[in-house]
Order: sequence, then structure tokens, then C-alpha cells
Amino acid sequence: MSQPDLAANSADLTMPAVKAHKHDCAVIDELKMRFGDTAFTEQSSSDAIPTLWVGRGILLDVLRFVKTGINRPYRMLYDLFAIDERLRNHRDGQPSADFTVVYHLLSFDRNSDLRLKVALEGEYPSLPSCVGIWQSASWCEREAWDMFGITFEGHPHLRRLLMPSTWIGHPLRKEHPARATESGPFQLPDEKQDAEQEALLFRPEDWGMKRVSESSDFMFLNLGPQHPGTHGVLRVILQLDGEEIVDCVPEIGFHHRGAEKMGERQSWHSFIPYTDRIDYLGGVMNNLPYVMAVEQLAGIEVPERAEVIRIMMCELFRIASHLVWYGTFAQDIGVLSPVFYTFNDRERIFDIVRAVCGGRMHPSWFRIGGVAHDLPAGWDKMVLDFVQHLPPRILEWDKMVMRNRLFKARTVGVGAYTLEEAIDWGVTGPGLRACGLDWDFRKQRPYSGYDRFDFDIPVASNGDAYDRGAIRIAEMLQSIRIIEQCARNMPAGSYKSDHPLTTPPLKERTMYDIETLINHFLGVSWGPVIPPGESFYGIEATKGNNGYYLISDGGTMAYRLHIRTPSFRHMQMLPLMARGRTVADVLAILGSIDFVLADIDR
Repeated sequence: MSQPDLAANSADLTMPAVKAHKHDCAVIDELKMRFGDTAFTEQSSSDAIPTLWVGRGILLDVLRFVKTGINRPYRMLYDLFAIDERLRNHRDGQPSADFTVVYHLLSFDRNSDLRLKVALEGEYPSLPSCVGIWQSASWCEREAWDMFGITFEGHPHLRRLLMPSTWIGHPLRKEHPARATESGPFQLPDEKQDAEQEALLFRPEDWGMKRVSESSDFMFLNLGPQHPGTHGVLRVILQLDGEEIVDCVPEIGFHHRGAEKMGERQSWHSFIPYTDRIDYLGGVMNNLPYVMAVEQLAGIEVPERAEVIRIMMCELFRIASHLVWYGTFAQDIGVLSPVFYTFNDRERIFDIVRAVCGGRMHPSWFRIGGVAHDLPAGWDKMVLDFVQHLPPRILEWDKMVMRNRLFKARTVGVGAYTLEEAIDWGVTGPGLRACGLDWDFRKQRPYSGYDRFDFDIPVASNGDAYDRGAIRIAEMLQSIRIIEQCARNMPAGSYKSDHPLTTPPLKERTMYDIETLINHFLGVSWGPVIPPGESFYGIEATKGNNGYYLISDGGTMAYRLHIRTPSFRHMQMLPLMARGRTVADVLAILGSIDFVLADIDR
């Protein structure tokens, strides 16, 4: 993979504002032609994604058709999640339902999405599983059962995913308590403690595994949840035949904090700090898809200056996140020095972030309609000094790590997967581009003004641990180009929209008339009242595509908030990447994925 031209770092940012991405609505006619006009009910949404309600009886036929039977198919199951509809007031034109299961599909050929919904009736409804169509559906369906109690018939391992196996109830149902104060006092009698310890035991038979083969006994080894190579509280149970991994089971949920449940009791504004804690290395990049989904619901247009400020800060955090990955990945392989260098340069980024935002790792600085405040005096010198400092450092580390023959021996050909496998498992971001697909949402679906910038998309071909690393290193150099263009061509104007639903609202006239004072007080204390609707927005985040699906019921907080995180999909692929390798290879594979446990567990 060739290195980019570091001298190409200026561009004119006076191009017209970005228009919303247009999805291919012709798929609706194609589906009706195949299954009949009465098979579907159309629904409009704020994000303009073609949305169809489909009957339970033909669901799998429709899913198979859009994946393999249709022209320019929807090959990726981008997301699958559920909604508890029982307390929702605004469902105009939608079929009656107690629960809804949503299938969000992505077509690379059309550069378009398709949303299919299934209406379910009853206290504990069921649906046929689509694991036989998409491998990535396994964890999504387990999560929907775990959180809502929806059964997926034919699923091979329908059991708890994020909650402990001893948990009672389904947390995202509306009747489940949202606060500790709504529950009784915590008690841990001896019999409960014994039951909890018993539940932690791994039983291979539950996962279709055998304890013995014709020639030997298998060993089952716990890697984690307290192991430095797992980068957090992740448990991986390895089935070993000597040194060779026969199979493995990733166990997640130790970091689950109920972020989506919190979204149902926080105002649209006060939930912003919670987004920082999802991919906790991504900083304000976590804010961006959330606030853009709210802006899409409310019809808020963001000023050009605010868009460029957002892009600059996001790209700084992309580099900061990649620096953590680079140093720890090298350390996992046995190259110990780079982690000190990369963390030192990450501190330089945090100096800029603190000067601009007032915070470091979790500044929570983006706002609905713009950013919290304008750039401070002297920001441009700090940024330009940094973009001159970092590229030579990256090239120096390249000699130390990526060209190191021992590092290559540990990563080249390790944990490889094909492009077809990546799409089937829902891989996005560097892991997808490492397989040869030139797909980056900043280019394919420019948002927040990315089409005004000159940058390239690094692509590799082998889909192994080495190429996943090479992609991220090249991405840092491209982020430097974008940041420099922001610094040299920052537009004038406002840092915040003047739309009445922005938060906090503008306060120029709060001391002049009581109406403005009241509106400002309510906007700050309660947050805006967002019109009823549904909206999804996804961005090219540090680890892949990160998106927020929001439902407003016409109130001051989300009726349903769903977070589509990349790490959740990528970790599910670990057994595919690990089979036939050694225990040492697992650490190289985990490091190359670049995951964050909070991004998996939410």
C-alpha cells in the first residue's frame, strides 16, 4: 500500500453545502413486483431510508430475496434491533404492534439502505431466525431476546448476551425499572452467591462443543476477563487441541451499563455526555452521529463553520484513538517502545482538545445545532504545529514496527478473512477496507461537509492483522491532511444554528423580554421538544460505522434510542479468525480488531 502525498494538504472549502444522501427507493417497486402490492406497508421517516413493514410469514423469503435474488443486492445486515411499542402515542399509519423488530440492510452496489420492519403482537412474541441468511444476525437476535424477550425460532444459541444468565426480566421493555431507586435493596445471600458462581461455569456441550476427540482430550482455557491482551473485561473461552485453537466463544456484557435504557430517561441535550462513554477513545466523534440524528429529526441546519469545527475535532480524535491502538497493538506483539511514543503524541492532541473544549478524553462538546462555543484565540497555531509534528513520527514508527520482520511474522496472514466474509459479518471501517473494498462513509455518503475536503481512502487486500494495521496508520496521515485544511480554511460565521430547538438556545435577548427568558430557561432545563418521528444517522467513526437510531414520541427525551456500534459486529467474528491458530495468535488478532469494550457492551 503506497504512502499518501503529505504535501497535498490544502483545499478550497467554499463548495456548496452538502445535501442529504439519497437512498434508492426503486427497491420498493422491485419488492412489490416480486411479492405483491399488499405484502408491504410503506412508512416515511426523517432519514428518508426506504422503510417497509413486512408480514412475519414471508420475512425470510424477503430477506433472502434482497440479499441474493434482487439486482444490486443488499448484502449486509447492517443492524437488527427491537422496539417496545406499547407506550408509544404517535404511530400514525403504522401497523398495530406490541413490539417491532427492525432489519436495517445495506447495499454497496446501490449505495443505499433498506429498512424492513415486522409488527409483533403479544407479551412474548416470536420470529423465525435469519442466522441462516446472515451470520451477523446471531448476536443481534440474542440481544433482542435478552433485552425484550422476543424469541427467534431456529437460533442455535438463544441465550443471554449482555445480561448475566441469572438476570430476571428483559431490561429494554418499558415495564423494567430504569433506576436503582425503582428496585429493592441489593441482597446477596449464600444461595444466590452459589448460584451466580455456578452460572459462570462454561459447559462446552451448551455450545455444541465436544470435550474429547478420537485421538485426544480438548483443553478449555479462559482468556480473560482479567487479561491485559483482552484490553478490558472480555472473556474468551478457547477450545484447544494442544496448541491449536479448535473453536472459541467470546463472552461479553461485563461492561454493559444500559446506555440505551439511559437514553429513555435523559433529555435530548443531557444524553450527549453519555455518548462519549461508548467508544471512550473516540471523544466528540461519539457526539456527532447522535446530534446529527436529532438535527435530522428536528430539521435543524448546521452553519458551515460549525461543520468544519466538528470535522477538525473528529479527525483529531480519530488520530488519538489510532495512537492508542498503534501503541497497544505493538505492545501485544512484543514491541514495547512504541506505546510510550504514541501516548506522548496523544497528549499533544489532548492539549489541543483541552484548549478548545475545556476537557480531554470526554469533552462532550458538540451540541444540537453546532458546538458549545467558538474556537479560542490561538487555536490555529496549536493545530498547525501538531500537523507538522506528527507525520515524521509516524514514518519513524513505521521502521520500528511495520517493517520489523518479527512483527510481520506475527501478523501477516494471521486472522485473515475474505471480503465476502466481512460483508456477511457486518464489518465496517478499516477491517472492511483491509479486504480491498474502497468504502468510507466520509466519501460514499459525505456528511457534515466532508465532500469539501481533499483526502484519500487507504485500501489493502489481504484482510489480515497486518493489513488492518496498515490501513489505520495510513488513515492517520489522511486525517492530518483534513485537519490542516480545516485550520487553513476555517470559514467565518456562527458556531451554532439559530434554530429554536438548538440546545442551549441562543440567549441574546433573554434579559429584554420575558418570553425569550422563559423559552431559554425551559430549553436549558428540560431540553427541546422534538417532533414525533424516526431518524438514523451513521458516520465513519474510529473503529467503523457508528450510528444512532432515534424515535421521538413528541417529548423531551427519546422514546427509543438504539446505538449501532462497530466493535459489537467485529468481536462476533473472533471464532472465524481464531480457528486453526494458536493462543499467541489470538492476542495479535484481538489487537488488530481495535475494539473498545464499552463500544461492544454499551
